[in-house]
Amino acid sequence: MPDKIKVIITDDQKTVKIPSGVRLLIRRCCNAVLRMEQFKGSAEISVRFVDNAMIRELNAQHRGIDAETDVLSFPLGENGEYDVNPATGAFVLGDIVISVQKAMEQAKEYNHSLEREIGFLTVHSMLHLLGYDHVNGGLQAVRMREKEEEVLTQLGLKRNGSYYMDEE
Repeated sequence: MPDKIKVIITDDQKTVKIPSGVRLLIRRCCNAVLRMEQFKGSAEISVRFVDNAMIRELNAQHRGIDAETDVLSFPLGENGEYDVNPATGAFVLGDIVISVQKAMEQAKEYNHSLEREIGFLTVHSMLHLLGYDHVNGGLQAVRMREKEEEVLTQLGLKRNGSYYMDEE
């Protein structure tokens, strides 16, 4: 059971009005992933809302991919080792950057709510912050998808219908 979890959420975009309840949903997603992974200790996570232009810039800068994407994860730990905030003693897991504009487009495309999409992106990113990866496909990608669905189902955000992952 994680001790204390601090999720710092900043809205650095003007394109989409963030629906009420989304900040609480993000906190619930972060908590649920840490519980599922039996994370020990306190944790800090930063979540930032941006628009497509900003996420494209970050994607180009950090991954060398000049294209917009839905979410970027910036883990601050490796192999279960994390920086510790000296003021709080909490493990600093990293940063999650979500393009709310892209999330809206995808929610429409997959025919589900913006909440479901933001929930999925948050859970997906949290797993990246904890060291999971799907880039090479195979069993790791399947395991990650199973964990995502497990958490989203727990939170009442079960997917409706099927969707595919756009592999870039």
